[in-house]
Amino acid sequence: MDLEKQPQQPVAPAGPAPAGPEPVGIRASDADRDRIADILREAMAEGRLTADEHAERVDLVYRAKTVGELEPLVRDLPAAGPAPGRPTASPYSYGPEAPAGPAENLVAVFSSSTRRGRWRVGGRTNAFALFGSVEIDLTEALFGQRLTVINATSIFGSVEVKVPENISLRGSGTGIFGNFEVDTLESADPEAPVVVVNGYSVFGNVEAKPKRGKLIANLHQQLRKHLGR
Repeated sequence: MDLEKQPQQPVAPAGPAPAGPEPVGIRASDADRDRIADILREAMAEGRLTADEHAERVDLVYRAKTVGELEPLVRDLPAAGPAPGRPTASPYSYGPEAPAGPAENLVAVFSSSTRRGRWRVGGRTNAFALFGSVEIDLTEALFGQRLTVINATSIFGSVEVKVPENISLRGSGTGIFGNFEVDTLESADPEAPVVVVNGYSVFGNVEAKPKRGKLIANLHQQLRKHLGR
């Protein structure tokens, strides 16, 4: 006897698919760009990227139009965030961040310009010396952020940067018939300030080095006292 054909049972609809990575062709949002920029900033602070590499990639981040253009910029870097077993650092380890604003400019043309003493360092400083000299002394400065970048240009002049012995100091630059010298330092404290000096000299001198015997201690307390908090 032939088997009676049974009507085909409808297939139950599948549940929602698990969330996966965003399609590479999707338009990038401001949050996507900020996430990639954060990873690049951490990589520079840790010494994984030079100042020039960081600047080049950040420029590409804010030119990118899709998620697919962003991801290759951090493919060779660890994701942002604390390493396993490492406590999360306070976002205000140096006190409240200063409001975003233009870089501080120190210019010396047939003259001299000096920044020293107890002052709050911004995230970016431009130093330009033309037949003159610029001195930046950070040994008593208050750091409102972990990463500080100094762009130094010397043409027939000199730019000198002095830092405490217990911070991290890095640099990248060129001397053309002149001298560009940065004494690299790596602090034992992973949360110590990082100062990056980059630029160039033409028939001049750019120098960054620690000042012997000068240390920064109790960064958080000093900044809070300075701000009256």
